[in-house]
Amino acid sequence: MYIHRNIMDSLKYPLKNWVKLIILGVILLIPVVNLIGLGYFLKAIRSTFEGSNLLPGFDNMGNLFLNGIKLFVVCLIYSVIPLIFFILALILGSLFLFLAIISAMAISIFAFMGIANMVYYNYDLGAALRYREINETIGAIGWGKYIIWWIILMFILTVSGTIVSIVGGIILYYILGFIFLALGYGYLTLFQARSIALTFASSKNQ
Repeated sequence: MYIHRNIMDSLKYPLKNWVKLIILGVILLIPVVNLIGLGYFLKAIRSTFEGSNLLPGFDNMGNLFLNGIKLFVVCLIYSVIPLIFFILALILGSLFLFLAIISAMAISIFAFMGIANMVYYNYDLGAALRYREINETIGAIGWGKYIIWWIILMFILTVSGTIVSIVGGIILYYILGFIFLALGYGYLTLFQARSIALTFASSKNQ
């Protein structure tokens, strides 16, 4: 896997269709309806697996919604341990907050490839939790390369997400704020989907 190519390709990917980017962004801002956006996130991964360099369509909203629910459930399962530590932190103190952060970071390392594995096996929710298989996928990529990729991805998502949220929140009462948030969240969602897909796919090309 060439990390630089992965990141550069993923940064350009959301800009290939501004209409779809805006539609996704608007969907992500609407409660419940944003599950369709989560389904589209998975569809973008699938599209990359199939060799497409273009953003997929929004056809079959029902499937997008159902797949979005699957992704929500998977994320909820992966969040259980950090959530427990966070609750303990509220009750017992900062040590558990540290454990919540560390566990969330560690789990996300596996969660990205778990989500990709779910898509690879035709949106099979159970495939997202096959930890041995996920570990083998990361091993095929190379743990060193994978961790470097993960650090870069998390840095971009954290910094960009923070900027989008703060700036969008400040100007939210103006139409410009809504557009900014839609574009920002839509862009980061597609960037993440593309980068995850390219990383997972590289394990199959070793």
